[in-house]
Amino acid sequence: MRFRLAVALSLLVAWLAPAPLLAALSDTQQAWLAQAERHEKAGWIYLHVQGPARVRGFQHGYLLAPEINAELQVRRVSWHYQSALEWDRLAEQAATLFTAKIDAENLEELDGIAEGLQAHGVKATRADVIVLNGWIELTGYWWPQEVKKIKAGSVQTPRQSCSSFIATGSLTADHGIVLAHNSMSTYEEADANVIIDLAPEKGHRILMQCWPGWIHSGTDFFVTDAGLVGSETTIGEFDGFDASGVPEFARMRRATQDAGSIEQWCEIMKQGNNGGYANAWLLGDVNSGEIARLELGLKHVAFEKKKDGCFLGSNVAEDLKLLRFETSTKETDIRLSAIARRVRWQQLMAQYAGKIDVKLAKRFEADHFDCYLGKVNPGSRTLCGHFELDAAPAGPWPGVPFGPCGTFDAKVVDTKMAKQMSLAARWGSACGLAFDAKKFLASHPQFGWLKDILKSRPSQPWVEFRAGEKR
Repeated sequence: MRFRLAVALSLLVAWLAPAPLLAALSDTQQAWLAQAERHEKAGWIYLHVQGPARVRGFQHGYLLAPEINAELQVRRVSWHYQSALEWDRLAEQAATLFTAKIDAENLEELDGIAEGLQAHGVKATRADVIVLNGWIELTGYWWPQEVKKIKAGSVQTPRQSCSSFIATGSLTADHGIVLAHNSMSTYEEADANVIIDLAPEKGHRILMQCWPGWIHSGTDFFVTDAGLVGSETTIGEFDGFDASGVPEFARMRRATQDAGSIEQWCEIMKQGNNGGYANAWLLGDVNSGEIARLELGLKHVAFEKKKDGCFLGSNVAEDLKLLRFETSTKETDIRLSAIARRVRWQQLMAQYAGKIDVKLAKRFEADHFDCYLGKVNPGSRTLCGHFELDAAPAGPWPGVPFGPCGTFDAKVVDTKMAKQMSLAARWGSACGLAFDAKKFLASHPQFGWLKDILKSRPSQPWVEFRAGEKR
């Protein structure tokens, strides 16, 4: 009760306080912003940034300042509720863990984001921005290891989230690559509605989805002008983190900006691997038609590549050593979301072999067939996940009935689109089902702590985005 009152009072003070005064921009800063672009479309924010790292960061921080500020508030409340610790301790820990291991260009971009926020009147430091970028690693990998030192017994493992496939050759209608992905998250944190068009001075241009204030993706769906496309799905029920390694967010950004091939991308990701945000990466090269899967645990790494067939992602490790030694997943328990979604992917690939295209990929991402029940039943086990509708979810995440979490986006790209630096995306549930936060909390008062940070999401249509588009 005391916690809820404190949160409510802090938010009330924020709402009643005068709007922050914008600092007078210098001529140089105004010139930086003139090169950038922000507009909104079907629930998404499209952001174009370009130039040196500090300039890109400033453009990002300034133009997304309201969204980054709101995200910081949500994460502060979430962190305190989950850990009973203050934000400042997390920020100090993030700076200690990560700063010295972040390469100079990434660090300069993070500084630019903080500078842009401050110019917009948002009180935020480099450490705050590092927390945002390392959020998944900190809360899902580092913190569970810390809890083990304090508390005996089982510790919550990283969430099982995201569904993805990549197909090529005889499986697709035009024999090119088709890649699709949707993200799952707790709904209070489902604010990753940014499509960023990033044009650096050096390296490859990137079109990707990201959270506000993040220099990498986090939701991990990208296209580069090297002809690479990629997505990821978290390796579920994973246990492991090396605090001496390089943060995943820094490696992912370097790989995506610097790599000209699938092999180069994977090599960069493996250098300094810390086990944080352990993922199965689904990658494609639209110039060669090759696709690959990189499963990056902490102790075990698996890589496969092919020109015909598919790779699937549903939070189950496919490499047997990684599955057995670094996860606790029961890969035959179809009651679990990850296993049911894995089976559904296999069914869809077999049923539509030779016909898969962008239109079908959109349908797949919105699929509500529950392989455990053997019928259409939107819930925790479906590719388009709706844990909020499930009275009896199985598995460690979210671990409670009617958990307010599930799918909050969908993205698709094929060879033709990737060569034009474009992608299709849908904000909100992949199926288009709206989420009403007020009605949900009225029906499920056990989640009352979310009342100030849980947002509704209306149904949105599919739209396309392209690098360099204007308002």
